[in-house]
Amino acid sequence: MPADERFAVRRESARASRPRPLAVGPAPADVPLPPGLALRGRLATGARRPEAPRGSGRGGSGSRTPRTGRGGGPRRTYERARRAWDRPLTAYYVILGSSLLITVLGLVMVYSASMIKALDISKPATYFFGKQFLAAVIGGGLMLIAARMPVKLHRGLAYPMLMVTVFLMVLVQVPGIGMSVNGNQNWLYLGGPFQLQPSEFGKLALILWGADLLARKQDKRLLTQWKHMLVPLVPVAFMLLGLIMLGGDMGTAIILTAILFGLLWLAGAPTRLFAGVLGFAAVLAFLLIWTSPNRMSRLSCMGIIGEPDPEDGCWQAAHGIYALASGGWFGSGLGASVEKWGQLPEPHTDFIFAITGEELGLAGTLSVLALFAALGYAGIRVAGRTEDPFVRYAAGGVTTWITAQAVINIGAVLGLLPIAGVPLPLFSYGGSALLPTMFAVGLMIAFAREDPAAKAALAMRRPRVRWKTMRRRVKKRSSGER
Repeated sequence: MPADERFAVRRESARASRPRPLAVGPAPADVPLPPGLALRGRLATGARRPEAPRGSGRGGSGSRTPRTGRGGGPRRTYERARRAWDRPLTAYYVILGSSLLITVLGLVMVYSASMIKALDISKPATYFFGKQFLAAVIGGGLMLIAARMPVKLHRGLAYPMLMVTVFLMVLVQVPGIGMSVNGNQNWLYLGGPFQLQPSEFGKLALILWGADLLARKQDKRLLTQWKHMLVPLVPVAFMLLGLIMLGGDMGTAIILTAILFGLLWLAGAPTRLFAGVLGFAAVLAFLLIWTSPNRMSRLSCMGIIGEPDPEDGCWQAAHGIYALASGGWFGSGLGASVEKWGQLPEPHTDFIFAITGEELGLAGTLSVLALFAALGYAGIRVAGRTEDPFVRYAAGGVTTWITAQAVINIGAVLGLLPIAGVPLPLFSYGGSALLPTMFAVGLMIAFAREDPAAKAALAMRRPRVRWKTMRRRVKKRSSGER
């Protein structure tokens, strides 16, 4: 048989052996069909599958297992927040963002709180704001320089800064050179409307010098002996305290003492040694307060109730409480404060938090507290995750400084602590306080950048300049396309 005929025979036999498709339509009721064919027939005719009752799910009658989305659930949200906080650059961004927000909000509140004070002394309404803005610009430059400086250069500045600060603090006590402001002899006149308070720079100098000293002693394993832990750190700190107290500035002395205790605690001072230094400082503070009628009156103003006399020392504390109480939830609005019209002394410096509560309400004060809490927690994270002892001591000292000063200022405004006369860091008016504080914030930013994981993350985010990308890319056309 020829090949063509054989191929035709095979094709006919294959067609005969192929199964014929079933006719479309409902099957008779008395003829059962296989499950697969029955399903195919129902789909072809458009019949729907009967719906199951709502209560007959897998979970039992009347119960349905809730489905959570990808972002739902408090546990998943907590895990995401924890992973975000554990990222290498979190501390870097928190320190930078919170400090800038506090400074900007402080500029706004300084302008609002100082307008009436400036007009009262025959100055323009922007007089105090202009000086604070200039200090913020200079402080921003110092923060940028400190953030870009390596750790070795910061350590190199420790001894020169301490010596210059001590010289300026001695110069303050020289008659004819030093100035007295509100009864405190702690200022140097720089010419024009500008003054300088060297004791504010003494906080930064003690932190850098003390951190370098303790780091070198830790490298030599000398901190296990109490004499190496105390000497010469405690004598130098008490020398700075003596120079400050000669001018009568009790508030700055308290902050400097808190920095000293913070450094000793970070160095691992034994409980007996720590308690001994703390007890000695408490006895000395009690004697200084007991021998000064002004300090005793401030101590008696804690928790004041009622309306004091204008000549009473508790007038400022009482009207600070009035300002906070009249603010309500969201305040009376920017510029609408009543207490700054001569009722509250120093509304733009020590008691600017009270004006913030009056004009921005509880929401504004809680926002300020949240920013300080974030800044303090980020500083603790930088100090706790580093392997460099100098970075740990310096970051811990700066965090202790800013946190303790904020607590003392806000506690005095709330009537929970005596009025110490210290400004709110980065927030209150005062260039002498703003400049070293912004440099200290730049110091913490530099420490956050020195973390190896943060260095790697920053290196990956740096844009790479490609000169070829500036050239316009044109799709290649064929020769016949116009």
